[in-house]
Amino acid sequence: MPPRPITVTVNTSQNLSFGNFAQGALGGTVSVSSSGMRSWTGNIVLLIGSSVSPALFDVVANPGTLITIVNGSDVSLNGNNGGTLMLHIGTSSTGSPFITTVARPSPTHVYIGGTLTVGNPGANSPGDYSGIFQVTFVQQ
Repeated sequence: MPPRPITVTVNTSQNLSFGNFAQGALGGTVSVSSSGMRSWTGNIVLLIGSSVSPALFDVVANPGTLITIVNGSDVSLNGNNGGTLMLHIGTSSTGSPFITTVARPSPTHVYIGGTLTVGNPGANSPGDYSGIFQVTFVQQ
C-alpha cells in the first residue's frame, strides 16, 4: 500500500492519572508506567481506591508504518489550591520507534506514563493538579 499520513487521537476515556497520594515533609516522586503500574520514591504514601492510568493515544496507520515518539519537555501542573508539580513524560507501551501491525481503520493503542516530582506540603498543597503535555508521533 502507498504511504498514507497517520492520524493520532488523544483517547479522552483514559487520561494520565496518578491517583491519590500523600506527601511527607520531604516529598518525592510518583510514577505511572505505560502498563498502569504505580510506584513512588521518597516520602510519599500511595493511597488506595483511586483511579491510576497511563495516557492513551489511538494511532491509525497502514501496517508496517515506522513511527517514532518524541516526548515534549517537562511541564508544570497547576494545583486548584495553589502550588505546582513537575511532570516528566515516560516511555510508551510500544517503545520508540515502533512498527504498526494493526490494519486501518483500527487503531494501535499507545499508552504513555509519567513521573511527578512532589515537593513538601508547603510547596505542593493538597488538591487536584492538571495541565497539558506534548507528545509528537513522527511517521518515517
